[in-house]
Amino acid sequence: MKILLSAASFSSGISGLQRHAFNAAHCLLRRPEITALHVVVAPWQAELLPEVGLVADGRLLTHIAEMGHSSLSRNWWHYRKLPQLAGALGVDLVHFTFPMPVHARAFPCPTVVTLHDMYPYEIPRNFGFPKFVFNRITLRQCLTNADAIACVSDATRRRLRDYMPASVWAKATRIYNCVEPAQCGPAASPIPRWQGQPFLLCVAQHRRNKNVPFLLRSFARLLRGGQIDPRSLLLVVGMTGPETTRIVNLIARSGLSQRVQLLQGLSDPELQWCYAHCDAVVAPSITEGFGLPVVEALMAGGRVICSDIPPLREVGGEQCRYVNLGAGAEARFADAIAEALRQPKSEPVVNPQFSQTALAEQYIDLYGGLMAQFAAKRGARRAARLRTETWERTSL
Repeated sequence: MKILLSAASFSSGISGLQRHAFNAAHCLLRRPEITALHVVVAPWQAELLPEVGLVADGRLLTHIAEMGHSSLSRNWWHYRKLPQLAGALGVDLVHFTFPMPVHARAFPCPTVVTLHDMYPYEIPRNFGFPKFVFNRITLRQCLTNADAIACVSDATRRRLRDYMPASVWAKATRIYNCVEPAQCGPAASPIPRWQGQPFLLCVAQHRRNKNVPFLLRSFARLLRGGQIDPRSLLLVVGMTGPETTRIVNLIARSGLSQRVQLLQGLSDPELQWCYAHCDAVVAPSITEGFGLPVVEALMAGGRVICSDIPPLREVGGEQCRYVNLGAGAEARFADAIAEALRQPKSEPVVNPQFSQTALAEQYIDLYGGLMAQFAAKRGARRAARLRTETWERTSL
C-alpha cells in the first residue's frame, strides 16, 4: 500500500491535529503492508518534523505543500493541488488527518478523513460568527465527498449521526487516537520561575469548549477556601485562541496573576514532565471529540478530575473523577479536586485499545476494504465503457 497522509494545517506548533497525524504515521510504519508513506506538511510546519520523532524508515517520504497561511489558500491547495500530488505519486489512498475540502472526482484513489469532533455544529462559539458558517460548509462538504470517515471516538460518531444524513453516517467507523506510554526524557521544568510549588495542569487550547474560565473560578474558590496549598499554581498549556482575551482578563480581575501560568508550544518531553510532576490534571470541557490529555494523564499515573461528558467517560473509564456541569458545578469541581488531592496517585493505566499495534491493524483493514471497493467500481466502469464502445462499433 502506498498511502498519502495530509497533515498540512494552520498551526506552526504541536497541537492535537499534528499529534494525531504524526501518531497515525507511527502506526502505519509498523505494518509491512505499507510500501510507501507520503506525509504532507505546510511550509511553517517543516521544523516540526525532527521534533515528532518519526522513525528513520526508507518508506517514509515528506513533502512541503506550496500553500499560503490563510484559510482560503489552505482550502484551495487541498481541493486543487492535493489530488494532483496523489496522482503524481501514484498512491493507493489519501488520508486527510482532519476535515478539508475534498474534490472527490479529481482523486485517482479512495479518500479517508479523520473526524475529531463536530464543533462547528455543537459549539459554534468556538469559532465566532461568521467563521463557524464557513466551517460548517467545509465540514459537510468533506464528510459528504470522502469515501470513509474515521471518527476518533464512539461519542464523535454518535454526534456525526445527530448532524449529518444517513448517507454520511453510514461511511463512518471508529478508530481511536493513538496514545502510547511516553518515555520521559531529561526535560527540565518548563514553568517559568518554578520553585517546586504544587500545581494543577490543564492542557487546553483557548477555545469555548475547553471551559477555562470555569476552571479559573473553581481554582480561585479552592484558594479562597483554603482547600489546597496556598502556594499552588494552575498551569494551562495550549495555543491561544478566541477565548484568550477573556481568560487573561479574568485572571487579572480574580487576582490570580501570580497563581496562573499560560504556556504554549511545549515539546513532548516538557509536556510529559508536566504530567509527571503535577498534582492533578483537570479537564472541565463542555464537549470533546476524544480527550487526549485525560488518556495521557492516566498513562502517566496522574489524578484526573474532569467534566462528566460521554467522550471523557469513554476514554477515562473508571479511573477519573467526573463532575456534572449543571448548577453548582464550580463548587463541585473544586471539592472534587480537593478530595482527589487527599488520595494517593494511582499506578499508570495501560490502554491497549489506543496502542499503535491495535490502531495500525484497524487502519490497514479500513484502507484495504476501500481500495478493494474502489478497484471494483473502477473495473465496473471500464466494463461498462467497453460494452458501450462495442455496441457503438457493431451498430455502425
